[in-house]
Amino acid sequence: MASSTVTSSQPDRPPRPNLAFRRLRGPRSPAEFAALVRRAAREIGERVSCDARYIGRVEAGEIRCPNYAYERVFLHMFPGRALTDLGFVPRSSVRGRAARTAVAPFRGPAPEEIPEETPGESPGTAGPYDLWGPRQNDPLNHEESDVLRRAFMTGGGATVAAATLAPLGLTPSAAAADRLPPRAGLPEAMALEEAVRRIRLLDDRHGADGLYRRAAAPLRAAYALLDAGATRQTTADRLHAGAGELAISVGWLAHDSGRFDDARSHYAEALATARMTGDAGLEAHAFCNTAFLARDAGRPREAVRAAQAAQRAARPLGSARLLSLLALREAGGWAGLADRTGCERALARAQALFERGRADADPEWMSFYGEAELAGLEAQCWSALGDWRRASRQARRAAQAQDPHFTRNIALYTAELADDLAREGRPDEAAQAGLRVLALLDQVQSSRIQQMLAGTARVLLPHRRASGVADFLDRHAAYKGSKPDRGGGPV
Repeated sequence: MASSTVTSSQPDRPPRPNLAFRRLRGPRSPAEFAALVRRAAREIGERVSCDARYIGRVEAGEIRCPNYAYERVFLHMFPGRALTDLGFVPRSSVRGRAARTAVAPFRGPAPEEIPEETPGESPGTAGPYDLWGPRQNDPLNHEESDVLRRAFMTGGGATVAAATLAPLGLTPSAAAADRLPPRAGLPEAMALEEAVRRIRLLDDRHGADGLYRRAAAPLRAAYALLDAGATRQTTADRLHAGAGELAISVGWLAHDSGRFDDARSHYAEALATARMTGDAGLEAHAFCNTAFLARDAGRPREAVRAAQAAQRAARPLGSARLLSLLALREAGGWAGLADRTGCERALARAQALFERGRADADPEWMSFYGEAELAGLEAQCWSALGDWRRASRQARRAAQAQDPHFTRNIALYTAELADDLAREGRPDEAAQAGLRVLALLDQVQSSRIQQMLAGTARVLLPHRRASGVADFLDRHAAYKGSKPDRGGGPV
C-alpha cells in the first residue's frame, strides 16, 4: 500500500479517550448509536458509512476531529453544541497538509460508477461534502481522513468494489507493489481496518457476488504488509487483527457467492493468524464463520464442532451476544444432523444469552446481530428439521424486524419466508414473498438468495393456478433469463 513520502506529523502515541462523546451515547450500544448517526445523516441529505467500529474509534480518541460530513451530522444530532462540546479538538489545532509533500489529485471513477453507499460526494455536486475532507487547496485537515487520503491518491476503479476499495491503497498491482512501505505503520493499519468496514457495508447493501474478486486484492496487500513488518508491536497487533478480519470478510464474500472451497481457505487463513497471535476474538470469529460454512456445505457434524470450538475461544471475552450467535451456529449443525433435541437445547441457550443484552465487550463485527438475525437463524434451523410452520413464523419475524440498512438480509429472510411458506402449503403467500425478493435483486447480488428463490420456484410449479403464483414464476423465469454468464460461478 502506498503511503506519503513524508512522515506524519502526528506521533504514534496512545490516543486520549473521548469521554464526552461516550457520555452522549448513553445506554445505547455502539451499533445502535451508529444507526442513529446514519439516520440523522439521511435527514440532512448526507451519506456516511457509520458503524460500531467508527463509534469505537471516536470514543477511543483515534479520531480527534471528524471530517466535514460527520461534523454536520453530529451538529444536527446535538444542536447548539460545538465540536469541542462533543469531545473533539478544534479543527484549527489539527495539523494540515503543509507538512506533507503535495500529491497529484486522484482521478476517480465516473459519478455513475459510484454506488449508493460509497461515502463521498453525491454525483454532480460541487459542495464541500467529501469523505476525504477538504479540497486540495483547503488548509484545514483532520486526522482520520489524512491517513486515507494519502492512499486514496494512488488508484481507482470502475466497479462498485474498485470504487470503494481502491481509495484505500489496498489494490496491489506490479507498480503498487514497489510502493509498499519497508515497514508498516499506523496509516497502513488504519487503512486496512477501513477496508474491512467498506467490504462489510457494501455486502450489507449489495450482497457478495459483485465484490468477491475485487476484495481479494486488498487481502493480498494486507498479508504483504505483515511480511514487511511493523514499526511498533501495537501496530503489528492491529495489522494482524485487521488482516485476519479482512480474510474472514473476503471468505464470507466467497461463501455467500457459492465459492465454498475459497471460503474455507480464507477462514483457515484467519484462524492461523489468530492462533499465531493468540487473538481469542479473531479465533472465535473464524470458527463462527467456519461453522456456518460447514452447515451450508452439507457437513453438519463439522459445523457443530467448529461452533463448539468458537464458544471455547469466546467464553473469556465477556460477550453474551457473541456466545448467543455461536450457540445458533451450533443449533444449525444439530438441525443438519436431524437432532431435534440438540438443536432445541442450543436454541434455548442462544435465546437466554441474547436476553442478557449488549455489552461493551461485544465485537464490532457483530453489528448485524439483533432480533432479526436471531429469528432468521432460528427459522433456518426449523426449516432444516422440516417444521415449516415454525420456520415461516420466525422468517416473517426476521424480515419485519430487520434494519432497512441491511438490504441483503431483508432479501435473505424474505427468501427464507417464501420457501418455508411454499413447503408449508401456502403457495399464494409464498408467491407474494418471492415477488418481494425479486424486487430487491436489482440491489442485492447473492448466489445464496438466488438459489433459495430457485428452490421456491420449483416447489411452486405444481401450484401455478394459485393466486399470484403464475406471476411469480414468470417474473422469476424472466430474471433468470436476464442474468449474464458469470464464467463458471454459481448463479
